[in-house]
Amino acid sequence: MVSADRLLAFVAMSLLLIVIPGPSVLFVVGRALAQGRRAALTTVVGNTLGCYVLVIAVAFGIGAVVERSALVFTVLKLVGAAYLVYLGIKAIRQRKALQAAFTGGGPERGGLRTLWEGFAVGVANPKTMVFFAAVLPQFVDRDQGHVAVQMLLLGLIFNALALFCDTVWGIAAATARNWFASSPRRLATVGGVGGLAMIGLGVSIAATGRKD
Repeated sequence: MVSADRLLAFVAMSLLLIVIPGPSVLFVVGRALAQGRRAALTTVVGNTLGCYVLVIAVAFGIGAVVERSALVFTVLKLVGAAYLVYLGIKAIRQRKALQAAFTGGGPERGGLRTLWEGFAVGVANPKTMVFFAAVLPQFVDRDQGHVAVQMLLLGLIFNALALFCDTVWGIAAATARNWFASSPRRLATVGGVGGLAMIGLGVSIAATGRKD
């Protein structure tokens, strides 16, 4: 299995990547501002599941195809970016309905739908896609065998760390959002800001290139 020194090195590199806000964190924060704590935490869970699908893909060789093929990488990246822009526009259009949601007069958002949206962003996240495809395999000790199992274990550790950090971001953003709830205008503004953050994130992801 993975040696202690490799494991510690992987944890250190994972934390370095996770603590720097990327697509997942910005999406969770945007969702927290637009819809609150419950939606943010559900999004975190969905995003974590999506990221672990990338780990499974890398462990069984699919990640190598994505890393070597600029076309496949670009398609996945653009799909994820377009989805973020769509969600951002939707959040802006619905920003005036946020006060109704606080008072119980608005329609409830399905937890499964929120979970799926987080999953879709996680599985199309170019930041973790590149990390798992290019960095994760470097920490596997192939002499020990069970390469796929080692990758799955390392990926599980990464996602556990990301789950904790993203949850902290989501709760912090949702707590700040509650301060705006006393004013419909403030709440509409913060909902719009959350939508704009998702749109900006989608555009930045679409503009992210590769060395090849």
